[in-house]
Amino acid sequence: MSETLDSLIASNGYWVVATVVGLESMGIPVPGETTLVTAAIYAGTTRRLDIWLVIAAAAAGAIAGDNVGYLLGRRFGLRLLLRYGPLLRIGTPRIKLGRYLFYRHGGKVVFFGRFIAILRALAAILAGINCMAWRRFLFFNATGGVVWAAAYGLGAYEAGAYVETLSGKAGFLIAALAVVGIGAGLWFVRRHEAELERRAEAALPGPL
Repeated sequence: MSETLDSLIASNGYWVVATVVGLESMGIPVPGETTLVTAAIYAGTTRRLDIWLVIAAAAAGAIAGDNVGYLLGRRFGLRLLLRYGPLLRIGTPRIKLGRYLFYRHGGKVVFFGRFIAILRALAAILAGINCMAWRRFLFFNATGGVVWAAAYGLGAYEAGAYVETLSGKAGFLIAALAVVGIGAGLWFVRRHEAELERRAEAALPGPL
């Protein structure tokens, strides 16, 4: 797979970066971050790609893909949740609780989710399902996409293959910390669910 990715980047460069990052941002499990790092290393070692165009392609793919994911979540996700949520014990109070938490903390989820593998693929869809305001979503989505693309792109360009090893270890560490953080957050929500649902109902009165 690595050889195939290298070959695609060598022949199609920026389009491959934008496409793979965009697909990952839509929720499709493809190696967006690996593609960005590989393209940046290729740019640094061969000078056949412009690193700033690599970064721009990754940022554009991230922003476009996230917006597609957001629209899918907004148009279909909530409808499916209302229809099938009760089968998963997700009734109206819990749906409102999710919307309330996204209203309060959605910007952090969208921005920092760009740096965490699982959330990178799901944050935009979750933002759509929880009806996060599109302009607010777009701001944190675009900011996170540009910062992520620049940080990983320039890091790989300057440090070469060494940063690929570091990014793998860093990615594992960030994922582990994210799992701990998400677990702690879910524990807190579960422990204070009744109070949080009361606040959600006060903030979002009426039907969904």
